[in-house]
Amino acid sequence: MDEDTAIINSNTRNDKIKNFFVNNKRLLITIILLIIFLLISYFTFAEYKQKKSLKISDQYNSIIAEYSESNKEITKNKLIELIDKKDPTYSPLSLYFIIDKKLISDELIINDLFDIVIEDISQKKEIKNLIIYKKALYNANFTNENDLLKILKPIINSDSVWKSHALYLMAEYFYSKNQKEKSKEFFNQIISLENANQDFKIESQKRLNRDLSE
Repeated sequence: MDEDTAIINSNTRNDKIKNFFVNNKRLLITIILLIIFLLISYFTFAEYKQKKSLKISDQYNSIIAEYSESNKEITKNKLIELIDKKDPTYSPLSLYFIIDKKLISDELIINDLFDIVIEDISQKKEIKNLIIYKKALYNANFTNENDLLKILKPIINSDSVWKSHALYLMAEYFYSKNQKEKSKEFFNQIISLENANQDFKIESQKRLNRDLSE
């Protein structure tokens, strides 16, 4: 009796499964086709991104290889074009090359290019923080303390690995302006920071002991 019941239940279950596939054949086919389409689209887009990245890489390497004192203007314009392509690797590298070779002297233009790289390109958190720090380094020689703090605020208010770098930059900035109390405050923050860069921690302690002790 139990065996008969089991057979009947099994047959009933099989019929239900069969009827489900029959009644929902069009829906299932649509779902399968959609999955196939999404997979094809994903791999096609991934291949497109890879080809695009390789093309930008070749362009960047070609521009740098052809750079000379006689073609600074051409190099500058080509690198700005690369920055505008918003590639996570070669847009920042293009900007750094422009700064390193002093291809643009206008500080406002450089800051606008920094903003493109920081705000318009999707980056890993610490890569973005590094670029923010580099922007602060660039501005440190000519900007005021409020603007410099504004640039570094996202790093200083975080637990970033670049936090001690940002604090050290502000400490040295205030020290150069002979604002020793403010400088001391930032050096002390580095000392008390758990994940501070050890070199900055040592240098901060030296600065406090040598130049800022009371």
